[in-house]
Amino acid sequence: MKTKIFIIALFSLSLFITSCSNDDDNNNNSTTTPNIVELALATPDLSSLVAALNRADGNLTTVLSGSGPFTVLAPTNDAFANFLTANGFASLDAVPTDVLAQVLLNHVIMADVSSSDLISMGSGYTSGSASGPDNLNISIYFDATNGVTFNNTAMVTTADVNASNGTVHIIDTVLELPSIVDHAVANPSFSNLVAALGAADGDLVNVLSTDGPFTVLAPDNNAFSTFLNGTALGDVDTAVLSQLLLNHVIIGSTVTSSALVDAGTGYTNTGATGPGDNALSLYYNTSNGVVFNGVSTVTQADVVGTNGIIHAVDTVIDIPTVVTFATADPTFSTLVEALTTLTPATDFASILSRTEIGNTDMINPDFTVFAPTNDAFASLAAIPAEGPLTQVLLHHVIQEANITSSMLNNPGDTTAGTLEGDNITITLPGTGNNIANITDGSGATDIGIIAVDVQAGNGVIHVINKVMINN
Repeated sequence: MKTKIFIIALFSLSLFITSCSNDDDNNNNSTTTPNIVELALATPDLSSLVAALNRADGNLTTVLSGSGPFTVLAPTNDAFANFLTANGFASLDAVPTDVLAQVLLNHVIMADVSSSDLISMGSGYTSGSASGPDNLNISIYFDATNGVTFNNTAMVTTADVNASNGTVHIIDTVLELPSIVDHAVANPSFSNLVAALGAADGDLVNVLSTDGPFTVLAPDNNAFSTFLNGTALGDVDTAVLSQLLLNHVIIGSTVTSSALVDAGTGYTNTGATGPGDNALSLYYNTSNGVVFNGVSTVTQADVVGTNGIIHAVDTVIDIPTVVTFATADPTFSTLVEALTTLTPATDFASILSRTEIGNTDMINPDFTVFAPTNDAFASLAAIPAEGPLTQVLLHHVIQEANITSSMLNNPGDTTAGTLEGDNITITLPGTGNNIANITDGSGATDIGIIAVDVQAGNGVIHVINKVMINN
């Protein structure tokens, strides 16, 4: 009996020991994947990153310990040392904590992005977590055609370090917060634009590095090559080049693609100037992509920098004439038909595209054009035959004068002679929904100006709701 009891006890002890041993084995084999902060803490070459996360505003250590997923571009200790030296900081403690937070957030992508994801895309943009104008997230440019680089400055030295809440890519340079000029410089597709900015009058590189905000429509290299058509950039007049480039810049606002799509169609102003130093207009239409002045389509939208936003476009936007806007804006499609196919004996398109004076027919810019809408033409009983129609169209143009709304007597009347020969009288203020009323050559007084000051390089357009008839 004693022997049996001993054997049972020994067997039970053996089971207990085996069970404990199995538990120990299970504990040793179950490894928990560290989160991004824990991974950084365990990596000696990321100690400066950890110190920066602990010091920065925003409790970033706690944020990056959250569920994510995050992709963190993690600068090494040497990268941080170079960043401090380049910016004149004696130590990490000398960096303002709010600035430090934004710099660090510029290394955080709110998605799990592997190196194979980047390589499959080749190059492009993603959003970091730093805040730009209007609280838009600042963009990061990546290029995976020869290794993986970010903003053309930071190379990935160790990719795809797995964390429980995302992925870490270790990089050799701190990504500083990019201006729109920095973005243009970083992307080789904009090398011609960067060269043009440097060559043009007006120190445009420094201008576009100021606070802004700016919206820049950035022609890519192919767009510039097409525009130059074999002409060397150095042979382009630098003053002309400056105005051309400024015609791609909207000053004082950050205009996103979604804002344009919400608006649908309309006009804004650029940094270029036309007659009377008036800001040139820019027409946008989002019915089929985002298109400017009827010729230039956005190919990459919403590249955000510290001082604005870039939309890449496929065509250089030349200085517009009044014909440019009439052709681009479908509101004037009947007017364009009247100026072209319905009046073939008069080359209205060429005449109203003129930018030089001294023409043999004595029709010279600048032009003030009163442009009837499609509805205005539709309200006619019939569109006149070519001869009378030609005179009607001439009755809508004043030559050698860029008459903006601010130049009109208000209140009061302003009378001017048209190319057809009869006078029109503009009366401010207008009645009803009209900005101003017009009395045409026939004496009709029920014509209204409904939009004003579409400024071209060779004149200005005012939109009217009825066709004016000459005497």
